[in-house]
Amino acid sequence: MYLTEIKRPIGACKRRKIVGRGESSGHGKTSTRGSNGQRARSGRGPILGFEGGQTPLIRRIPKRGFHHSPKEEFQLVNIGSLARFDADMLIDPQLLETKGLIRSRNKPVKILGGGKVSISLVVKAHAFSKSAKDLIEKAGGKTECLKP
Repeated sequence: MYLTEIKRPIGACKRRKIVGRGESSGHGKTSTRGSNGQRARSGRGPILGFEGGQTPLIRRIPKRGFHHSPKEEFQLVNIGSLARFDADMLIDPQLLETKGLIRSRNKPVKILGGGKVSISLVVKAHAFSKSAKDLIEKAGGKTECLKP
């Protein structure tokens, strides 16, 4: 069997309905749209949620509660994973991304106090936990907060 010998099964491809080609075609005059109304006219049909002039459901239901903006999600890095870097090295989101500690430099980074660090580091991040800040400064390093 070759690709040229393959045939479609009967009924697989239906012919499109041809409308507006005269009365004798069976689909003339109104072209299967009916005589009048919004659906018979060209252009856009009824708007989503439109209920024929009645007040729509979305406007009838009372609105209650407080809708807060979504919580800012930080990429978390433990201080123990920063121990692999050399002393007095500048650590910023760009370096953390290249080393595979965070996924994106566009999202904010927070340094957490999990682990130990004995070398002095210069760390730039969007946020620091209190314990992480204390551990970095105790080791002789510096912390610098970036704008989110």
